[in-house]
Amino acid sequence: MTFIIAIIFFILGLIIGSFLNVVIFRFNTERSFGGRSGCMTCQSELRWYELIPLISFLVLRGRCRNCKAKISTQYPIVEFISGLVFAGLFLKFQDVFFINTLVFSISYAYYATMFSILLVIAVYDFKHKIIPDMLSLVLGVIAFVGLFFFANYMFYPHIPTISEFLSGILLALPFALIWFVSKGAWMGLGDAKLALGLGWLLGFSSLLSGAVVAFWSGAIIGLILLVFSKKYKIKSEIPFAPFLALGVLIAFLFELHLFPIGLA
Repeated sequence: MTFIIAIIFFILGLIIGSFLNVVIFRFNTERSFGGRSGCMTCQSELRWYELIPLISFLVLRGRCRNCKAKISTQYPIVEFISGLVFAGLFLKFQDVFFINTLVFSISYAYYATMFSILLVIAVYDFKHKIIPDMLSLVLGVIAFVGLFFFANYMFYPHIPTISEFLSGILLALPFALIWFVSKGAWMGLGDAKLALGLGWLLGFSSLLSGAVVAFWSGAIIGLILLVFSKKYKIKSEIPFAPFLALGVLIAFLFELHLFPIGLA
């Protein structure tokens, strides 16, 4: 039963991931997020059977039906990751699902929204090497409001403690300091802005653990790219938001506390 429900949420994630792709491709362009999708090469409008998440890409073998141009692999990757996130969120809250449907629905909708925004930020940063201030602001505002309605990742209206208010600020400060000391060479200020909202979303201990995972994974990928850059002359900046998103997701789903400390 649990497996079947997880599959249903995975499919829901695929559908949402398809929309997230639209947001990523059209953000900061003159195109709206509405309207039918079309081939980015020949502009032909896609038919309904070409819009089935993941499956359409596989059936079409990654090429436009009309002009045979290659379809960006971003489409299936984002859809698949979104599906995994949505299924993972269900598995995290599955006990609540069978006990209190209302609490599950509100909690799930909130965190699904937050991680969807984070996925858009991560992919956008990967593509353009910049974190949009607007998306960080939206995530930060929703996370701040969430302080009043969620405790221990569950829907529970309450008055936040001082430590909950400070968690975002204290976790954003190190990122801002790295940006200031390196004059933007090591890390952009956008990472600090993003960390502010993530601190309110996860809390001090979880985000600190997620940040450590992000730095570790980023360092490993950086070393690999360094080796290949010398051999194949690869020159590329390494955006940090995708690693931070990965670390945050791992810390959230598995309740990772590498440093079990809290704020008094």
